[in-house]
Order: sequence, then C-alpha cells, then structure tokens
Amino acid sequence: MKPNKNRIADKIKTAEELVKILGSPPRKKSVVMCHGTFDIVHPGHIRHLFYAKEKGAILVASVTADKYIYKGQDRPYVPQDLRARNLAALEMVNYVVIDYHETPIDNILMIKPDYFIKGFDYGKDGIHPKTKEEIQAVSSYGGEVIFSPGDFVYSSTHLLTIHRPRISIDRLLALMDAEKIGFKDLTDTLHSFRDIKVHVVGDTIVDKYSYCSVLGPTTKTPTFSIKLESAKSFVGGAGIVAKHLKSLGADVTLTTVIGDDPLKDYVLGSLREWSIKTNAIIDHSRPTTQKERFWADGYKLLQVDTVDNSVVSEKILGELCHHVTGVDAEVTIFSDFRHGIFQKETIKALTNVRNPASIMVADSQVSNRWGNILDFKQFDLIFPNEKEARFSLGDQDTGIRPLGAELYKRSEAKYLILKLGEKGILVYRDLSESPRDFFFIDSFVQDMVDGLGAGDAMLAASTLAYKSSKNILISSILGNLAAAVACEIEGNNPISVEAIEKKIDAVKNQKFE
Repeated sequence: MKPNKNRIADKIKTAEELVKILGSPPRKKSVVMCHGTFDIVHPGHIRHLFYAKEKGAILVASVTADKYIYKGQDRPYVPQDLRARNLAALEMVNYVVIDYHETPIDNILMIKPDYFIKGFDYGKDGIHPKTKEEIQAVSSYGGEVIFSPGDFVYSSTHLLTIHRPRISIDRLLALMDAEKIGFKDLTDTLHSFRDIKVHVVGDTIVDKYSYCSVLGPTTKTPTFSIKLESAKSFVGGAGIVAKHLKSLGADVTLTTVIGDDPLKDYVLGSLREWSIKTNAIIDHSRPTTQKERFWADGYKLLQVDTVDNSVVSEKILGELCHHVTGVDAEVTIFSDFRHGIFQKETIKALTNVRNPASIMVADSQVSNRWGNILDFKQFDLIFPNEKEARFSLGDQDTGIRPLGAELYKRSEAKYLILKLGEKGILVYRDLSESPRDFFFIDSFVQDMVDGLGAGDAMLAASTLAYKSSKNILISSILGNLAAAVACEIEGNNPISVEAIEKKIDAVKNQKFE
C-alpha cells in the first residue's frame, strides 16, 4: 500500500499551528517532543522516536532548519522539507515542525511539550550548557526532560562518510513541491526565450582541440612524442555564451575585443553563421585569445594559450562603453575571463554607463588566473565558482554554505548562483521573497564527456529563464540542466531547447540517478 501523501503533508505544521491544535498544558493527552537534524534517518533515530512515543499520546518531531546546520562542508545532505516528510511518513510521529530558530528553546516555550526527549549522548558525560538551557526552558512551565537509552545509536555524519544515498531527484522534487513549481513550469519557461534582447560583453576565446596519438618517450631526454591526428576549433568565452543564447531563441548582440589576425576572421565568420550581431573591436596590439588543448586517449595532455592579459587601452574602453550605452537590451551579461576587458576600474566604467532598465548579470570563469566577482556590485544575478568565491573573500577554509552567504552579502547581488562543479550549485536569494534563503541543486550530469563550457551554458539558460519567469528556482534548475547537457557532449557547442527538454523529461521520469 502506498503512503497517503496528503496525510503525510498534513502532519507537517508550523509551531503556531501546533499551539492551536494541541492547546496549552494541562492537556487531556500528553505531548512528547523530540528535536534534531534527522539528516539520514537511521535505526538509532527510530529507536529514539519509539522510546519517545512510549512517554505520551502525541509525538512531535522538531527538525532543525537547513540554515542552522553547520556539520560538514555540504550538510545537511537532505533538505529540511524532505527531512520533515521522512519523519511525517513514520506512523509513530503525529506532527512534524521545522524549527527556524538556532536552538529549540523558542519552540519549546511556544508548544510546551509535557516531555522533551533528549538522546543518551547529551547526558552521559555531564550536561552540556545548551542542554541545561533546554532543561531550564522545559522546567519553566512544569515540563520534564527525559534522556533516552543509549543501547542503539548511529551517527548520520558517520553513515554519510560510508555511503551517500542517491537522493538527487528526491531533493529536487521536495524543493519544487515546496515552491509550488512543476515540470510544466520548466518546459513553459524554456519555450518562452524567443526574442529576448540580450547584450553580451566579454572576452572571446577560440578553443582548439588537437587530437593526438602517443608515440612514446624519446631515448635521450625525458620527453614523450605525440602524433597530431586531427584538430578542430570552437568559438568560446563570451562568443559561446552568445551562441548558447541565440540557440535558445534570444535576440543577441555581442560586444568583444579580438586581435587583427587569421583567428579574427574565423571568429567573425562563425558568429555570422549564427546571425549574431557583433560589435568586434579590433585591438592591433594583442592576438585573438586561443586555448589549444592536446588530447590523447581521452586525456588532456597539455594546454597552450596564445593570449595577452593586459588591460585594454582607454580608447578601446571608450568604444566598449559606447556599445554598452548604445545597445537596446533587456539583459546585459558581463562574461568575464580576465583576458583584458574586465578589471576593477573597467568594470566600474562599464557598469556606470549601463541601461538602468536592463537586467545585469555577471559570470566569472577564470580558469588559470584570478578574477574578483566582488568587482561586480549590486548585479541582479552573479555566477562565481568556489575558487572565485574563496579568492574574492580571501578565505580558503570556511565551509561552502557560510562562504556563499558572506559572498552574497558582500556582493549585494539580488541572486547568487555558486557553481560547485560535480556537486551542483548553491543558490542564495533575497530573504524578503522566501523563508528559504538558500538551496542546493545537485548536478544532473549522467555521463561526463567534456566539462568545457558547462558554466557558459548555465549562464545562458539561467539568465533567459530568470528574465522570462522572474523565478530564481526555475532559473537555477534550467541552468543546471543546460550545464549537464554541455558536459555530456564533446567540445564547446551551442545547446538547444530540445536537448534541455529531453533532460527535463529524463528527470521527470526519474531516469536520472
């Protein structure tokens, strides 16, 4: 027999709702309350809950909200809404409440359980000061704190180090359900990108793939010899961002700086094929940036960059500002690879001449240099990766969640999408719009082929989705799906609406694990 989802959901209440349901002591039926993280519900938890249920008629399980869980880099592993549902599905639990306070004391004083059950570990080596505060709170209205037996205890943290269950779909569905978003909302948004006017400003890169076979080491020096078999090039950097946007249906203008060399002709020709309006500023003092990667048997052997990272001249900066002012765009994207266009002073100049009505987006994808995402202040949407976040804050030790929170605060961005590679993304948003001020979304990659350009695809899809839906959850999900599509194909190729839609269907049908 399948569990009744409506009944499970109905067991999850706010503290205020529970007060109305339960009333104040003395009650006809005694109320017992447990509190914890309940990240991975294990036999120790079940034993603890059974013991608690024996002490009274009504069992309330209180769950710590995500924002107050600090164990580990990416804890909690299971988000609060799903943790609440897991407990509500247990027959012995009558009600579940998500505690949005740092300690359970506020809810204890509001709900006033007759018995508050603590785990054995909290009393075996002397009472912890925080536990003493809980005892004092319970005693203040005549309740009693009871410590459960310690004959069956497991640690969620320990279990997660042994094996992490695959709950990517469950976490996503719980998040979507809490936000009242369905898969149709994703698909409808995906099909609404047509003719959105986007202006991309940034460094264009030519990504060259040289495929080789290894001949072996030379006899006289510790050098190995390779044979070039074939090569192909892709327009990357801000150029591929523009192509992704165009492929997804947007009306795109690209403003970029390139050198006066044969690669210039390749870049301009490729952009023309995609009907991308291009303001190409020619800098005779620098080459068009190229990154050549040598591959053999599926491994990257070497990368050789042809690049001049010096800051653009005042003259070229003036031309960039002219185009930022002159292009009629609903969205402006600063695509930063730190190859000359962007640095602290140029970002100020370009930001100062932006169209105030345009949504402002900044992405930082600095592979082997340092950029500073905090140079892009008060933008609507920013996309740093973990390395960028740590550099910007001068912090190499803090856990991911507080790191992201500090960056979000310091950037003064409306929304922040922190890219975590194979772990997915961590999203921060304006607190006034939702009590869920941050959320994780796992990576959707099933078969990693080539990670190059995943961030560009995410940037394009997320930005268009945000412009269309004004919903950061829809934006984040579609961006993450687009990044997965990019990772599952070789080379820096534009992604399509059809490919993302196929990925949506795979997730919807729970074929993704």
